[in-house]
Amino acid sequence: MKVLLDTCVLYPTVMRQVLLGVAERGLFIPLWSDRILEEWARAAIKLGPQGEAQARAEIAQLRAAWPNACVTWKPSLESRLWLPDPADIHVLAAAIAGSADVLVTLNAKDFPRGTLAEEGLSRAAPDEFLMGFHAAHPGILAEVAETVRAEAERLSGESWPMRDLMKKARLPRLGKALAAPGH
Repeated sequence: MKVLLDTCVLYPTVMRQVLLGVAERGLFIPLWSDRILEEWARAAIKLGPQGEAQARAEIAQLRAAWPNACVTWKPSLESRLWLPDPADIHVLAAAIAGSADVLVTLNAKDFPRGTLAEEGLSRAAPDEFLMGFHAAHPGILAEVAETVRAEAERLSGESWPMRDLMKKARLPRLGKALAAPGH
C-alpha cells in the first residue's frame, strides 16, 4: 500500500517517527513531494533558530532512507484538480502522481472524501491509520512505539509513559491501545 504523508503528519517528531517506523517494517510505502518536505522545513522555523536546520537534517535522512518516496508530476495535473483550499492541491497532485492508496493528514476539512474517492484515494487521520495497523500487527506497533518512546526519553531526559507521549503526539487512541494490559 502506498501512502502519501501530508506535511502536518511529518512535521511533529513523534508522529513522524511512529508512522515511518511502521513503514520501515514494510507495512506501507511512504510518499511525499519536494514541496511537502519544504513546507515541513519552513514550519520548523517556529521552533526557534535551530528548528529549520534540524528539519532539513531530518529531511536529508528521509531522502536517504526512502530515495523513491519523493514524487513529481506535470503542472497540468494540478490545473485539473479542485480542493476547498487551493494551497493544498499540490498534496492531492502528489498523491495521484505517486499512485497512493491513502492520504494521511490531520487536515480532513480540506480533503473531502468524495473528491479523493474520484481520484481513487481514501483519507485517514494518523491515529485512525495507525490503529488499523495495531489491529493487524499489534507486536510491530508496540515495538515501533517503544523505540520512539525510549528515544523521546533519551532526548528530553524526562520519563514518558506511552499513553502520555502518544496523546501529546495527537495519537490518543493508539496510546490507549498500547498502554492497555497485555502490551
